[in-house]
Amino acid sequence: MFEPFGVLASDEALYRLLLRHPPLDTARLAAAAGRTEAETAPGVERLAELGLVTLLPGAPVRLVATRPDAAVDQLTVRWQDQVAVARTAATALLADLPVDRRHRPEDQVEILFGRGSVAAAFDRLQRSVRRELLVLDRPPYAQEPAEPNRAELEILARGARVRGLYAPEALEVPGAFDVFEAVVAAGEQARVHTDVPLKLAVADATTAILPFSREAHEMVDSAFVIHEGALLDALVQLFELLWAAAVPVPGPLAAAGGAGAGGAGGERGGDAESDRQLLTLLAAGLKDEAVARRLGVSARTLNRRVSALMLRLGARTRFQAGLQAARNGAVDL
Repeated sequence: MFEPFGVLASDEALYRLLLRHPPLDTARLAAAAGRTEAETAPGVERLAELGLVTLLPGAPVRLVATRPDAAVDQLTVRWQDQVAVARTAATALLADLPVDRRHRPEDQVEILFGRGSVAAAFDRLQRSVRRELLVLDRPPYAQEPAEPNRAELEILARGARVRGLYAPEALEVPGAFDVFEAVVAAGEQARVHTDVPLKLAVADATTAILPFSREAHEMVDSAFVIHEGALLDALVQLFELLWAAAVPVPGPLAAAGGAGAGGAGGERGGDAESDRQLLTLLAAGLKDEAVARRLGVSARTLNRRVSALMLRLGARTRFQAGLQAARNGAVDL
């Protein structure tokens, strides 16, 4: 039973004899085992050192076996201590290896195939978050978003931070904007960038997951899982660079829906708050159809309001107007 812990079979035989008998001195234990005292004494010393035998005071000294459950606990603790020492020594020995052999590629990068495997890995990554989740979000998706990501809501509920950086086309997928507004209302910090190069999620700057393939129809079917190292550091830095250049998105935007849609056909001009929402949507790079749908106005009303805002801001393009307003933080409208 104790052999996996390094206990000799002959020593375990002595332990089993002591379990079946009342306390014995070395001489009587040797007789019961059919050995001489000289043959028995070293085994008794080893058992005592491991905590499997207790020496009772008196003359002669008698031996009693430790309860088997307590004996296993003793051996387990000793084994764990030895493993910890061995790991420390192994880490120190890495210094003797050439630099190019100190890290194995398979320790830093995994490749997953199959939509189920990728989804499970993403779920594990989200549930591992303790401090911050970083996300680059762009299509394609395995399925159109219908409700907020439950795992993300749990991350926010336990006080961790979520930063989401979205491509404009991510917000134009049917149902996506409603989900987007819900997670922003729950506490996600969200920004939009017109050039999000890939899908990415990073948990606590220790693990990342991103598509393995560049082909749109294969992005959800395979993935890289990246662990700590220079590659992960580069991915985090990429996120931070994009984040710094992105446009902050206030939420919720749905409240602006009625602000600019007055009168028949929604031809009344928007108030200052709805105009700020309009500028944010323009800076996010959304198409006119999507902006008009979010604000609840007609295409004609949208064009008129955008033209008036561009004139007021001195902007030559719609995107420039939105970007100028977003970067200034507050615009006198």
